[in-house]
Amino acid sequence: MIDFKGSHFERDVILWGVRWYVAYPMSYRQLEEMMEERGVEVDHSTLNRWVVKYAPLLEKQFHTRKRSIGSSWRLDETYVKVKGCWKYLYRAVDKAGGTVDFLLTAKRDCKAALRFLRKAIGQHGEPEKITIDKSGANTAAIERYNAEHEADIEIRRIKYLNNIVEQDHRAVKRVTRPMLGFKSFRSAAATLSGIELMHMIRKGQLRTTGELRPAQQFYALVA
Repeated sequence: MIDFKGSHFERDVILWGVRWYVAYPMSYRQLEEMMEERGVEVDHSTLNRWVVKYAPLLEKQFHTRKRSIGSSWRLDETYVKVKGCWKYLYRAVDKAGGTVDFLLTAKRDCKAALRFLRKAIGQHGEPEKITIDKSGANTAAIERYNAEHEADIEIRRIKYLNNIVEQDHRAVKRVTRPMLGFKSFRSAAATLSGIELMHMIRKGQLRTTGELRPAQQFYALVA
Protein backbone atom coordinates (compact mmCIF):
# COMPACT_ATOMS: atom_id res chain seq x y z
CA MET A 1 0.00 0.00 0.00
CA ILE A 2 1.33 3.44 -0.94
CA ASP A 3 1.33 5.91 1.95
CA PHE A 4 0.23 9.49 1.20
CA LYS A 5 0.26 10.64 4.82
CA GLY A 6 2.01 13.93 5.53
CA SER A 7 1.18 15.50 2.19
CA HIS A 8 -0.47 18.91 2.05
CA PHE A 9 -2.58 17.72 -0.89
CA GLU A 10 -5.21 15.01 -1.20
CA ARG A 11 -4.20 11.68 -2.70
CA ASP A 12 -6.35 12.16 -5.81
CA VAL A 13 -4.70 15.50 -6.57
CA ILE A 14 -1.22 13.98 -6.30
CA LEU A 15 -2.21 11.10 -8.58
CA TRP A 16 -3.62 13.54 -11.15
CA GLY A 17 -0.33 15.37 -11.31
CA VAL A 18 1.81 12.25 -11.51
CA ARG A 19 -0.33 10.58 -14.17
CA TRP A 20 -0.59 13.62 -16.41
CA TYR A 21 3.15 14.19 -16.34
CA VAL A 22 4.15 10.61 -17.14
CA ALA A 23 1.32 10.06 -19.64
CA TYR A 24 1.67 13.12 -21.88
CA PRO A 25 4.51 15.13 -23.42
CA MET A 26 4.72 18.27 -21.27
CA SER A 27 6.99 20.25 -18.97
CA TYR A 28 6.45 20.76 -15.24
CA ARG A 29 5.55 24.41 -15.83
CA GLN A 30 2.89 23.38 -18.32
CA LEU A 31 1.54 20.89 -15.78
CA GLU A 32 1.55 23.63 -13.14
CA GLU A 33 -0.69 25.74 -15.40
CA MET A 34 -3.03 22.81 -16.02
CA MET A 35 -3.40 22.15 -12.30
CA GLU A 36 -4.05 25.85 -11.63
CA GLU A 37 -6.83 25.87 -14.25
CA ARG A 38 -8.48 23.11 -12.24
CA GLY A 39 -8.28 25.08 -9.01
CA VAL A 40 -5.09 23.51 -7.62
CA GLU A 41 -2.22 25.88 -6.93
CA VAL A 42 0.95 23.81 -6.76
CA ASP A 43 4.51 24.76 -7.66
CA HIS A 44 6.31 22.92 -10.44
CA SER A 45 9.04 21.87 -7.99
CA THR A 46 6.40 20.16 -5.83
CA LEU A 47 5.09 18.35 -8.90
CA ASN A 48 8.61 17.12 -9.55
CA ARG A 49 8.88 15.79 -6.00
CA TRP A 50 5.57 13.95 -6.42
CA VAL A 51 6.75 12.23 -9.59
CA VAL A 52 10.14 11.28 -8.13
CA LYS A 53 8.55 9.90 -4.96
CA TYR A 54 5.41 8.18 -6.23
CA ALA A 55 6.14 7.00 -9.79
CA PRO A 56 8.53 4.23 -8.65
CA LEU A 57 6.07 3.13 -5.95
CA LEU A 58 3.24 2.92 -8.47
CA GLU A 59 5.43 0.97 -10.87
CA LYS A 60 6.28 -1.45 -8.07
CA GLN A 61 2.57 -1.96 -7.39
CA PHE A 62 2.00 -2.59 -11.08
CA HIS A 63 4.44 -5.51 -11.08
CA THR A 64 2.31 -7.36 -8.53
CA ARG A 65 -0.52 -7.36 -11.11
CA LYS A 66 1.42 -7.52 -14.37
CA ARG A 67 0.34 -10.01 -17.01
CA SER A 68 2.77 -12.75 -18.00
CA ILE A 69 5.13 -12.02 -20.87
CA GLY A 70 6.42 -14.32 -23.60
CA SER A 71 9.67 -16.30 -23.64
CA SER A 72 11.10 -14.67 -26.79
CA TRP A 73 12.57 -11.24 -26.02
CA ARG A 74 13.85 -8.33 -28.11
CA LEU A 75 16.53 -6.33 -26.31
CA ASP A 76 17.86 -2.91 -27.24
CA GLU A 77 18.89 0.40 -25.68
CA THR A 78 18.05 4.03 -26.37
CA TYR A 79 19.46 7.35 -25.17
CA VAL A 80 18.27 9.74 -22.44
CA LYS A 81 19.95 13.05 -21.57
CA VAL A 82 20.78 13.60 -17.88
CA LYS A 83 22.59 16.79 -16.77
CA GLY A 84 23.57 17.43 -20.38
CA CYS A 85 25.10 13.96 -20.88
CA TRP A 86 23.67 10.95 -22.66
CA LYS A 87 22.73 7.96 -20.51
CA TYR A 88 21.36 4.64 -21.64
CA LEU A 89 17.90 3.17 -21.21
CA TYR A 90 17.97 -0.61 -21.66
CA ARG A 91 14.60 -2.00 -22.68
CA ALA A 92 13.16 -5.34 -23.74
CA VAL A 93 9.81 -6.41 -25.16
CA ASP A 94 8.45 -9.84 -26.01
CA LYS A 95 7.47 -10.83 -29.56
CA ALA A 96 3.92 -9.55 -28.99
CA GLY A 97 5.25 -6.11 -27.99
CA GLY A 98 4.65 -6.41 -24.25
CA THR A 99 7.26 -4.64 -22.14
CA VAL A 100 9.51 -7.08 -20.33
CA ASP A 101 11.59 -4.61 -18.30
CA PHE A 102 13.76 -1.49 -18.47
CA LEU A 103 16.81 -0.04 -16.71
CA LEU A 104 18.56 3.33 -16.88
CA THR A 105 22.36 3.01 -16.78
CA ALA A 106 25.26 5.44 -16.84
CA LYS A 107 27.25 3.37 -19.32
CA ARG A 108 26.61 1.14 -22.30
CA ASP A 109 28.78 -1.92 -21.74
CA CYS A 110 28.69 -5.59 -20.76
CA LYS A 111 28.33 -4.78 -17.06
CA ALA A 112 25.30 -2.54 -17.67
CA ALA A 113 23.68 -5.04 -20.05
CA LEU A 114 24.20 -7.83 -17.51
CA ARG A 115 22.59 -5.75 -14.75
CA PHE A 116 19.56 -5.25 -16.96
CA LEU A 117 19.43 -8.92 -17.88
CA ARG A 118 19.55 -10.01 -14.23
CA LYS A 119 16.79 -7.52 -13.34
CA ALA A 120 14.51 -8.69 -16.15
CA ILE A 121 15.08 -12.38 -15.45
CA GLY A 122 14.58 -11.77 -11.74
CA GLN A 123 11.10 -10.44 -12.55
CA HIS A 124 10.07 -12.91 -15.25
CA GLY A 125 12.36 -15.92 -15.31
CA GLU A 126 14.73 -16.96 -18.08
CA PRO A 127 13.56 -16.50 -21.68
CA GLU A 128 14.16 -19.14 -24.33
CA LYS A 129 15.77 -16.66 -26.72
CA ILE A 130 16.82 -13.02 -26.92
CA THR A 131 17.05 -11.09 -30.16
CA ILE A 132 19.62 -8.27 -30.21
CA ASP A 133 21.42 -6.07 -32.72
CA LYS A 134 25.14 -6.49 -33.36
CA SER A 135 26.05 -5.06 -29.95
CA GLY A 136 29.08 -6.86 -28.58
CA ALA A 137 28.20 -5.77 -25.04
CA ASN A 138 24.76 -7.37 -25.19
CA THR A 139 26.20 -10.54 -26.67
CA ALA A 140 28.84 -10.74 -23.95
CA ALA A 141 26.26 -10.14 -21.21
CA ILE A 142 23.99 -12.97 -22.36
CA GLU A 143 26.94 -15.32 -22.79
CA ARG A 144 28.18 -14.45 -19.31
CA TYR A 145 24.73 -15.00 -17.82
CA ASN A 146 24.50 -18.39 -19.54
CA ALA A 147 27.91 -19.37 -18.18
CA GLU A 148 27.20 -18.18 -14.62
CA HIS A 149 23.79 -19.85 -14.37
CA GLU A 150 24.32 -22.85 -16.67
CA ALA A 151 21.49 -21.44 -18.77
CA ASP A 152 20.86 -21.96 -22.47
CA ILE A 153 19.36 -18.67 -23.66
CA GLU A 154 19.58 -18.54 -27.44
CA ILE A 155 21.11 -15.36 -28.89
CA ARG A 156 19.69 -14.16 -32.20
CA ARG A 157 21.00 -11.26 -34.27
CA ILE A 158 18.18 -10.59 -36.72
CA LYS A 159 17.71 -6.86 -37.25
CA TYR A 160 14.18 -6.90 -38.63
CA LEU A 161 12.96 -8.88 -35.61
CA ASN A 162 14.36 -6.16 -33.37
CA ASN A 163 12.31 -3.46 -35.12
CA ILE A 164 9.52 -4.06 -32.62
CA VAL A 165 11.58 -2.83 -29.66
CA GLU A 166 13.08 0.03 -31.68
CA GLN A 167 9.56 1.17 -32.57
CA ASP A 168 8.52 0.77 -28.94
CA HIS A 169 11.23 3.24 -27.86
CA ARG A 170 9.27 5.97 -29.65
CA ALA A 171 6.41 5.93 -27.15
CA VAL A 172 8.86 6.67 -24.34
CA LYS A 173 10.85 9.26 -26.31
CA ARG A 174 7.64 11.07 -27.28
CA VAL A 175 6.94 11.81 -23.60
CA THR A 176 10.53 12.61 -22.58
CA ARG A 177 11.26 14.99 -25.47
CA PRO A 178 9.48 18.08 -24.00
CA MET A 179 11.23 17.51 -20.66
CA LEU A 180 14.46 18.83 -22.23
CA GLY A 181 16.68 16.47 -20.25
CA PHE A 182 16.77 15.52 -16.59
CA LYS A 183 18.58 17.33 -13.77
CA SER A 184 19.70 14.18 -11.93
CA PHE A 185 20.06 10.46 -12.54
CA ARG A 186 17.63 9.70 -9.68
CA SER A 187 14.99 12.00 -11.14
CA ALA A 188 15.46 10.46 -14.59
CA ALA A 189 15.14 6.90 -13.30
CA ALA A 190 12.02 7.72 -11.25
CA THR A 191 10.30 9.60 -14.07
CA LEU A 192 11.08 6.89 -16.60
CA SER A 193 9.53 4.30 -14.30
CA GLY A 194 6.28 6.30 -14.44
CA ILE A 195 6.44 6.72 -18.22
CA GLU A 196 7.09 3.01 -18.71
CA LEU A 197 4.26 2.24 -16.29
CA MET A 198 1.72 4.22 -18.31
CA HIS A 199 3.05 2.68 -21.53
CA MET A 200 2.55 -0.84 -20.15
CA ILE A 201 -0.95 0.02 -18.94
CA ARG A 202 -1.87 1.31 -22.40
CA LYS A 203 -0.60 -1.94 -23.88
CA GLY A 204 -2.99 -3.88 -21.65
CA GLN A 205 -0.34 -5.43 -19.41
CA LEU A 206 -2.20 -4.86 -16.11
CA ARG A 207 -4.44 -7.65 -14.87
CA THR A 208 -7.83 -6.04 -14.19
CA THR A 209 -11.39 -7.03 -13.44
CA GLY A 210 -13.84 -5.44 -15.83
CA GLU A 211 -13.24 -2.94 -18.60
CA LEU A 212 -11.21 -0.04 -17.22
CA ARG A 213 -9.70 2.82 -19.18
CA PRO A 214 -5.93 3.39 -18.81
CA ALA A 215 -6.47 6.31 -16.41
CA GLN A 216 -8.76 4.18 -14.22
CA GLN A 217 -6.19 1.38 -14.21
CA PHE A 218 -3.51 3.83 -13.08
CA TYR A 219 -5.60 5.08 -10.17
CA ALA A 220 -6.60 1.50 -9.27
CA LEU A 221 -2.97 0.76 -8.38
CA VAL A 222 -3.51 2.52 -5.04
CA ALA A 223 -7.03 1.17 -4.44
